[in-house]
Amino acid sequence: MGFIAALQFLTLLPIRRNFTGKQVGGATVYFPLVGVLIGLVLVGLNYVLRLVLPPALTAALLMVALAFMSGGLHLDGLADTMDGLAGHRTAEQRLEIMRDSRIGGFGAIGLALFLILEYASIISLPDRWLPYALLLAPVLSRWSMVGSIFFYPYARPSGLGKAFKEAVKWQHFVIATLVTVLLTVVILKAAGLAALAGVCLIVLLMASHFTYHLKGLTGDTYGAINEVTTVGVFIVVSLLAKNGWLLPS
Repeated sequence: MGFIAALQFLTLLPIRRNFTGKQVGGATVYFPLVGVLIGLVLVGLNYVLRLVLPPALTAALLMVALAFMSGGLHLDGLADTMDGLAGHRTAEQRLEIMRDSRIGGFGAIGLALFLILEYASIISLPDRWLPYALLLAPVLSRWSMVGSIFFYPYARPSGLGKAFKEAVKWQHFVIATLVTVLLTVVILKAAGLAALAGVCLIVLLMASHFTYHLKGLTGDTYGAINEVTTVGVFIVVSLLAKNGWLLPS
């Protein structure tokens, strides 16, 4: 049941069920496995699209697919977070801005710049290593949300993110982490641990920054961390490949 819950929370699949607090917490264990499924879809699409389309257009369509599979939820969270963090405001004012469904100027500009960076990071990946990065990035980015939920306080008095925060236990985090490390090593061998280290650094910096300004994290910031860590993995794999630090597969 936890896996079904994870699919409902992280994908656009038409699953409409009500879950108990225990099942919500248990769902975090399966976040990396949902990332594997998303990664496999991306790898398959990349293979098919590369047969008929140039790399640049393929990269753009992979971005569309990645956003579509999550219903654009995480990108929306990224834009809302950028709107909330702009300017000099109190934590309460920032949270109220982030609750507004309309995107502001800072959110629109930030989202556009982020998508440019995501496109550049995908198109810069060597053909040989692109499938590995497409498979690894969703795994590590979904795990990054588990770490954010477990280690940092929640900023709002209610909400879906609050349900996760109250339900997640150290056992859930440990199991999700062990699964993530195993998948990382299987996908990219020891070099994958460098990507994992990069994700840990991103989570630490972003979550600490958000907590300082918002007095905690929210569902929007979870989405923002997910999106940035996805691109972070692409960049790290590009860096490793360019410098010849990836082992032959």
